[in-house]
Order: sequence, then structure tokens, then C-alpha cells
Amino acid sequence: MEVTKKLRLKNLISKVLKGVLFLERSKVYVRVRSIGDDDEETATIVPEGYFVVIAMHGDERKRFVLELEYLRDSRFMKLLEEAKEEYGYQQEGAIAVPCRPQELEKIIENRCNTSL
Repeated sequence: MEVTKKLRLKNLISKVLKGVLFLERSKVYVRVRSIGDDDEETATIVPEGYFVVIAMHGDERKRFVLELEYLRDSRFMKLLEEAKEEYGYQQEGAIAVPCRPQELEKIIENRCNTSL
């Protein structure tokens, strides 16, 4: 069962990276639909080399635009694993992760501090 989970996570990462590689070749930006602060769907443009994540816990939601390097961070990958278990692979647009926004902010802060 563990092998199946790892394979599915690998496939999810592969899909994200394939989309990014396509963007690198075409030199375009991606338009992503996400939920704004007022819960209305909004379209935004994401720069090349980045992807959108929405941290969601109950009614708390916050949108983050992260560099692809976060796909190498073990703490962030754990969140992706939890998202896979919670929401499956059928997410469209931004990737939703089941955590408080403060938890993702802490991962970002720790990563920034260790890369200095």
C-alpha cells in the first residue's frame, strides 16, 4: 500500500513539473482560478517557475504563490501527501493543502531562514 501512495505522489509531482516545463518552453504565464478573500472566484496570473497553493483549515483560507523549489522541501511534500489523502488528485487550478495558513507560513519562513 505504501508503494502505491508513493507512486501516486510521484505522479502528482510529475504532473506539476510537466506543466512547468511546458511553460518554460512556451514562455507564457498561467491563468489560475482561485478563491479570493471574499470567497469569489478570481483569475490571477502566476509567473513562470511558480505555482499556487491554498492553505485551508475550516473557514481559514490563504493563497500562496510558491517557487517550484518548494517541491524539494520535505515539510511541504508532507503537506502535499496530506492533500492527496484529503482531496485526491482531481484538484483543478490551485493546489489545496489541509493546514492552517500559519503552518504554511512557518514552512516558508523556515525555508527562507535556512537559505540565507
